[in-house]
Amino acid sequence: MLVKTFGSAVYGIEAITITVEVNIAAGTKYFIVGLPDIAVKESYFRIESALKNCGFRMPRQQVVVNMAPADIKKEGSSYDLTIATAVLAASGQIEAENLDKYLIMGELSLDGGLQPIKGALPIAIQARKDGFKGFILPKQNAREAAIVNDLEVYGAESIKEVASFFNGDIDLLREEVNTREEFYNSLCNYDSDFSEVKGQENIKRALEIAAAGGHNVILIGPPGAGKTMLARRLPSILPPLSLYESLETTKIHSVAGKLSAADALVTIRPFRSPHHTISDVALVGGGGNPQPGEISLAHNGVLFLDELPEFKRSALEVMRQPLEERRVTISRAKFTVDYPSSFMLVASMNPCPCGYYNHPEKECICPPGMVQKYLSKISGPLLDRIDLHVEVTPVNFSELASDRLAEKSEDIRERVIKARTVQLDRFGARPDLHANAQMSPQMVRDVCKISEAGQTLLKKAMEKLGLSARAYDRILKVSRTIADLAGSEDIKIEHLAEAIQFRSLDREGWAG
Repeated sequence: MLVKTFGSAVYGIEAITITVEVNIAAGTKYFIVGLPDIAVKESYFRIESALKNCGFRMPRQQVVVNMAPADIKKEGSSYDLTIATAVLAASGQIEAENLDKYLIMGELSLDGGLQPIKGALPIAIQARKDGFKGFILPKQNAREAAIVNDLEVYGAESIKEVASFFNGDIDLLREEVNTREEFYNSLCNYDSDFSEVKGQENIKRALEIAAAGGHNVILIGPPGAGKTMLARRLPSILPPLSLYESLETTKIHSVAGKLSAADALVTIRPFRSPHHTISDVALVGGGGNPQPGEISLAHNGVLFLDELPEFKRSALEVMRQPLEERRVTISRAKFTVDYPSSFMLVASMNPCPCGYYNHPEKECICPPGMVQKYLSKISGPLLDRIDLHVEVTPVNFSELASDRLAEKSEDIRERVIKARTVQLDRFGARPDLHANAQMSPQMVRDVCKISEAGQTLLKKAMEKLGLSARAYDRILKVSRTIADLAGSEDIKIEHLAEAIQFRSLDREGWAG
């Protein structure tokens, strides 16, 4: 008997429907064809044990499993439930009447239980596009898939439940999520706030400018100055995610398997902080079965690289193109996948190996030339892609002991949202642009016009600091953001001067 069930393969953050055909005929062997990988081939042993332990039988005839389209590689254990359900139907152990109405995915345990899968959200979106009535998957992934409207989502705990559902013996509980309610209830629910930060008003100002324009930042200062603490609070002053951004971010985290059973949507901007021992592939994505890297998991949020010079040079260099294009393309011999990676880069570093160069109280013990050598671990092209270079100084005792309440993240966020609104109006004809940092060089020339006095000031700064042409564009972008925060239509000389001071940590300016 021939039976068809339906699963799905995930490539990038999109899904493709896979048809699983099972035919049982005279013979004794089990065959699986259609470009399966090792995990799919091993499904036979999981399926056999699961069926036996749930009171079913594995047919002792020839079983041929075909996974179409055959030119797409099928990877992972998520097809276990799809194949097992087809085997049960083909052998007459369950009714096959309604199988074509549902997309079925899940990994089987040997006792018949279902383990969670990756990519439930993009699979659910594709199932709705293809006109399926419902989606049956492990209970742990049900909330994640249920945010897709007009699709019945059923979470099951075992293959026995799935079999009973198709036989009409039980009704699986339909998972329902009010997407908009889920989204708005958890919006801007951050654990940390800028009001907890004592002093550091100049650093808060720099981060406010960065948030308002989507600019990259590097914080340079001695140990204990508060670099990491400040960086972790940056997402709390960014504009709230839109529903579209939330869905896009959730798809990436779904594909990577980073969503818990309680999560339906990513409702706050991601903050990713990988360790400096991270590999190139883990940072930008890839592998034999390409997975999103940290830069994609930080999409629409913040990627924080603590102790930047300690990262491998090769890992940092592969970020250069994604920083400019805001997406990463991973190519293999037979296919190419794209992952979005529009993130704010926030980096921190000590000024020198001992950490106390330019410290107001402690003496630097590094030998001559060591400061320049330490900073040289970060390439010039990467530094040029960082808009704001901010020197962080230690907080003195009087500020630490002060009872004065600092400004809340909510108040700073209101100013940031106001500045972003100005930018959205400016780029209204370009839906792919959301902030000043995303402007192309041509747009910088059109939008960031400065006076003759401003040109003179900028020329002197570039000659003194030895800035590149890319740094010239960065200064103009930052000055445009400062003007937006001030509610000014024109870039004034004070806006330009403030932007220039955030390039003072370039190579020539920092190490003398």
